[in-house]
Amino acid sequence: MDISDEGQKLDPEWVEVGNNVCGVLRGCRDVAAVAQHFVRAGWSSRSSSWHGYEIENSWCELEADPIEGQGILLNGVVDPQRFDELGNVLRRLGLSYSLELYNGDETLVREIQV
Repeated sequence: MDISDEGQKLDPEWVEVGNNVCGVLRGCRDVAAVAQHFVRAGWSSRSSSWHGYEIENSWCELEADPIEGQGILLNGVVDPQRFDELGNVLRRLGLSYSLELYNGDETLVREIQV
């Protein structure tokens, strides 16, 4: 089920970057509810698999997939200058989470754990 295709698409400058962010949302297995949370914050979202969603705006694109018994896996690309802003969107969900930001050579640059 698509939630919203009305938000902004990922800016072309981030399309070729490749995955530089990954994380886990704990305490929630409802990926659709998480996608709806992002849509309410102005993002777009569409189903990408039986249970997963692609969530994006102009500076971030995430794949959200359930992890059996552990929560929701997030991975994708984010403008490194807006990494904290992504954390703020997740914080408003009220769930515990961890996010990791990597640079081009796959070195961990920053980590947020809430």
